[in-house]
Amino acid sequence: MRGTEFSELKAFATIVEEGSFVRAAAKLRVSPPALSQTIRGLEERVGVRLLNRTTRSVSPTAAGETLFARLAPAFSELEGAVADAHASRDRPAGSLRINVPRIAAMRFIVPMLGDFRRAYPDIALTIIVDDMLTDIVEGRFDAGIRLGERLHKDMVAVKLSGELEMAAVAAPSYLENHPMPRHPADLHYHQCINFQWPGGGNIYRWEFARGQRAFEIAVNGGLTVNDTELMIRAALDGIGVAYMLD
Repeated sequence: MRGTEFSELKAFATIVEEGSFVRAAAKLRVSPPALSQTIRGLEERVGVRLLNRTTRSVSPTAAGETLFARLAPAFSELEGAVADAHASRDRPAGSLRINVPRIAAMRFIVPMLGDFRRAYPDIALTIIVDDMLTDIVEGRFDAGIRLGERLHKDMVAVKLSGELEMAAVAAPSYLENHPMPRHPADLHYHQCINFQWPGGGNIYRWEFARGQRAFEIAVNGGLTVNDTELMIRAALDGIGVAYMLD
């Protein structure tokens, strides 16, 4: 529908509602002659008279009543949609789907989840915890959280925190039977719990820094997992040394 056609139909519906060209013109903020010209154009386009006019009143013809009966609900629905859109400026509503790895869900999502739901009750929130790091766009997600090194170059990103500090940790039960590592190189002689990115990804290399020097270590061990919760549980059970957020 062209803009002129919409304007003609809106003008016609307003005249029927007001029962007067003068009142309808005032409501539409146009002059009565201009409004009359608009209606003549509409009647010429549809090929039938829509309004009965007298010097004192205006009323729809049978064809006009039929047209108005179809138009009134449609215009009411449109006005309601515009009102809802306007109201959403001050009260966000709708659906929000986000994709996050488990470690980010526990660190960033869980602490603020209650406050978010109380502040935005009209948002239907879906959180997909996914260590496979599904493509955010292909998965039809609105947003996601990623570690810096796992961020696609063309992704629009906002930094959520400073540099995350990682640490090699072990349970007391493990250290009772193994010497305390004093240097990252000592980890080569320990049972370390490796982490593999889900979906058959690479084994995560442990990262360390001393001063301005950063380096990585590929550790050894008889256990490799692709789930951070399982890695934590294994470390607590004394199976080996784990590498996780400090």
